[in-house]
Amino acid sequence: MAFYRHFAYVFLVGILFLACNNKKPASSGNSSYDLLNPFVIKLPGVLAEISGIVFYPKDSSVFAIEDEKGVLYKIYLNSNKEIKKWKFDKKDDFEDMVLLDSTFYILISNGDIESLKFGTGDSITSEKFIFPDASKSKNEFESLYYDDSLQQLVLLCKDCEADNKKTVSAWGYNIATGLYSPSVFTFDVQQLHQKIGEQKIKIKPSATAINPVTNELYILSSINHLLIVTDRDGKFKEVFELDPAIYKQAEGIAFTPAGDLIISNESHETGLANILVIKNKKKGI
Repeated sequence: MAFYRHFAYVFLVGILFLACNNKKPASSGNSSYDLLNPFVIKLPGVLAEISGIVFYPKDSSVFAIEDEKGVLYKIYLNSNKEIKKWKFDKKDDFEDMVLLDSTFYILISNGDIESLKFGTGDSITSEKFIFPDASKSKNEFESLYYDDSLQQLVLLCKDCEADNKKTVSAWGYNIATGLYSPSVFTFDVQQLHQKIGEQKIKIKPSATAINPVTNELYILSSINHLLIVTDRDGKFKEVFELDPAIYKQAEGIAFTPAGDLIISNESHETGLANILVIKNKKKGI
């Protein structure tokens, strides 16, 4: 009887092993980025809720915003210089930003966009562009990037009325005309579901950026601990699982011109917020 009990045990373990391995695992990195070993830059408590970031190549710094305060920060990556800051607005839900032709574009969660320009000295002038029917809609956005092929800012939905578990839609904002447009593209997440082996997961983008070396769109989904790669039309290409111990609450993403990846983490009630730099192994600085 002992033999048969042992045989049954081995058979059951084998079945469980095969079942577990039917799930297609996502990667934790690729030949360009070692996501498990980033260079870590700790941030002060004032940036505990750091959200959107952009890289500034002139002095290898990062401009950043914080989730609630209308303050623009400048963080130097390669020196111990004191962080600079400029007040531009009162309290709101600031999520992401883009730097284009010396103008910052700040995304607010309801879809409004606020532009910032430096004037004489350290003065800042701002202008706000209102998302259509923002007060009436239930749309929520956390990610903003600029697509030069469309010549538009693109807002990727975190939670929009037109979406479901199978799609993530993108809106455009034309800087020249001041007009918003829906359905710039729609990301069909079914291939992503197949890759990670989970059909019920709902993707909620927290930040986006175009990799200047590969011309691919990188989408952070902080709540899912995923980094998703698509083409510029939102066609799925790859997904990477992010270690929650490293990427505790990834809310910002940017690239250097050489393709080095920069991700910002909120403190998430565990330690300090930080900036993570992952070198592009194929073409680093």
